[in-house]
Amino acid sequence: MFRVEETEEQLLSLAASGDKEAFGRLYQKYVGRIYNYVYFRTGSQADAEDLTARVFMRAMRHIRNYRDLGLPFSAWLYRIAHNLVANWHRDNGRRREIPLDNVFLPPSSVKHPESEILKREEAEKLLRIIRKLPPERQQLIILKFVEGLSNMEIGQIMGKSEGAIKSLYHRTLLALRKEYEKYLEE
Repeated sequence: MFRVEETEEQLLSLAASGDKEAFGRLYQKYVGRIYNYVYFRTGSQADAEDLTARVFMRAMRHIRNYRDLGLPFSAWLYRIAHNLVANWHRDNGRRREIPLDNVFLPPSSVKHPESEILKREEAEKLLRIIRKLPPERQQLIILKFVEGLSNMEIGQIMGKSEGAIKSLYHRTLLALRKEYEKYLEE
């Protein structure tokens, strides 16, 4: 049977009425983005898989309560993910570091091993500096650079105005630059 592709609003309506197939299509659309967000916040593949599953289980359980308040559905999912990650950090009492084997560093066109080692060390240091930022700023960096979202979309997810996101982004970059300069002086 030929099926016309539903809009996200239609899928949400169907999912809210109990249509598991519609929820499955929403899951397929967002699972990768939510997993990436959770992974960069936890640094653990196993924990990211577990928390991502919990995000979607919670979303499926509460989809009938979802109300379109002018924000994208993804903002609701990111808010669930944010809360679960915050609980995870609180329960673990510490932040885990991502092992270097799990860090994605794009291959370089430079063929000199010494240059590659230096670049990887710098990238590792930058990741450590980012992990020292407050959770709100880490979230901003992940949404901006990993997910590639606009300031408006980030504002919707974080519950802030676009101007507040621009200001937070500016302050975050200044803090990163300051910390990175300290690293270079060492």
